[in-house]
Amino acid sequence: MKLFKNDKDKNHTASDGQKFNISVDSLNAGYSFKYFGLGRGVSRYMFIDESHRLFYSTVINANEREAAYVIDGLMHNDTIQSDIHSTDTFGYSEVVFALTHLLGFSFAPRIKNFKEQQLYTFEAKKEYHKLGYKVLPIKQINIELIEEQWENILRFVLTIKERETTASQLLKRLTSYPKQHKTYLALREFGRIIKTKFLLEYIDDVTLRQQIEKQLNKIENANKFSKAIFFGNNGEYLYATKEEQDIACNSLRLIQNAIICWNYLYFSDKLAKESDENEKSLIIQSIQNGSIVHWQHINFYGEYDFTGIETNKREFEFNLEKIIDFKVEDV
Repeated sequence: MKLFKNDKDKNHTASDGQKFNISVDSLNAGYSFKYFGLGRGVSRYMFIDESHRLFYSTVINANEREAAYVIDGLMHNDTIQSDIHSTDTFGYSEVVFALTHLLGFSFAPRIKNFKEQQLYTFEAKKEYHKLGYKVLPIKQINIELIEEQWENILRFVLTIKERETTASQLLKRLTSYPKQHKTYLALREFGRIIKTKFLLEYIDDVTLRQQIEKQLNKIENANKFSKAIFFGNNGEYLYATKEEQDIACNSLRLIQNAIICWNYLYFSDKLAKESDENEKSLIIQSIQNGSIVHWQHINFYGEYDFTGIETNKREFEFNLEKIIDFKVEDV
């Protein structure tokens, strides 16, 4: 799995939503002419890490902003820990910048219309103009608001960290007021500091931009994988309640991870059995430059040929001892 990691000491994760039609009435469904025409649908929001492990997924209303669910996926389990997380524009917000920073994650989204983003600063714009800065901030950070709400911000973050409730539920509560809640405004203000720092790094660091693009390509490929598996009933959800939709969603993720696991076993076994060092290096290089998420060898449509079953059985018997003992670093 380390073959796919850009930095062996860090785990870069990503998340993205995928729209599905729904053929029953559901409170969790929404209209979207772009995706469903006059019908309704849901969005399956899924997370992936650098090793192509799909570690979280949930079904949300197609009209909901995906950004509210980014923290839910990152805090879902202790097995796969994210160090840096990427989303597209729909998964980004200034509040997410604030929460990821306070929870110990780096947030690195791919933002559409990057050149139109605003930079924020602690001093007035004229102060930087006097210093001859070529890139000038647009607005000033409201430090007084952050200081006033700091205790509430820490309480908010601790509630998420202790998993008392999900971040998406808390954010829905904060944004349900007729006037925007002060704690929400303070979180957004704090997030503008982190966002400004990220924007300056993003424009200056080609490697970071490439890394973000590469990770988002992985989640988009996983979405194609989902469509390939979820072909029954015209690829529509048949369940009305969110609980049933999440069961179907997680069942799909289980199948995906099972296929990815088999692919890992197959390639690991092939490397462990290969005696030619040059051939091993070529296989490793090919794996690194590609993806472990392949499904062309899987028959999804229920037609099976058992001719030569004993031969096939011997061909795909994995030598687990060799696989466990094999280390890519030795090649």
